[in-house]
Amino acid sequence: MNENNVTNEVKSLPRIGSVAPEFEAATSQGTLRLSDYKGSWLILFSHPADFTPVCTSEFIGFQEIYPQLREMNTELLGLSVDSVSSHVAWIRNVQEKFGVTLEFPIIADLNKEVAQKYGMIMPEESSTETSRAVFVIDDKQIVRAIIYYPLSTGRNMQEILRLVKALQATDKHNIATPANWQEGDKVLVPPATTDELANERMNDDSIECIDWYYCTKKL
Repeated sequence: MNENNVTNEVKSLPRIGSVAPEFEAATSQGTLRLSDYKGSWLILFSHPADFTPVCTSEFIGFQEIYPQLREMNTELLGLSVDSVSSHVAWIRNVQEKFGVTLEFPIIADLNKEVAQKYGMIMPEESSTETSRAVFVIDDKQIVRAIIYYPLSTGRNMQEILRLVKALQATDKHNIATPANWQEGDKVLVPPATTDELANERMNDDSIECIDWYYCTKKL
């Protein structure tokens, strides 16, 4: 692949704020399209392979937070380059060996079409397996967050849950969230854009300001 092709491929990959690439794919729950999820949030995530220890722990973890995500109008959709038969066998194995029923679908991306659209394959790490990628897609099908993990490291489910809560709070209340924010913590008010507004902020009893640019409040 020459330099121009590499540049074009990088430009075509989804970025935060871009429209999520449409797809149609076979899954463990039948054929699904990205457009099927319009109107709800979606966590689209890839894993290297079925019947592997880290991935098994992750899928159990995703299932544990799935009820909370559903309460937040958020769905889960897994992906690997394994077949539908492999996915079904793995789902049944997890239920038998761990007592956990995986309720969300898993894409069987045998031709790597979806993985390539989303940049889920890292050739320097593995050219045959998908990485541990996470795409948070909102109800308008815009990519809102992207996280990548190496093959050896399992994902933190509570961080993914926290991320969706933060994004949804930002949309609903026009605020930002500070480092380590958890639901119920104070949020950040957007910085003042004029000197007059800065003065108003400093004298607003409903807002706590350390300085004109750093103000917090309770939701």
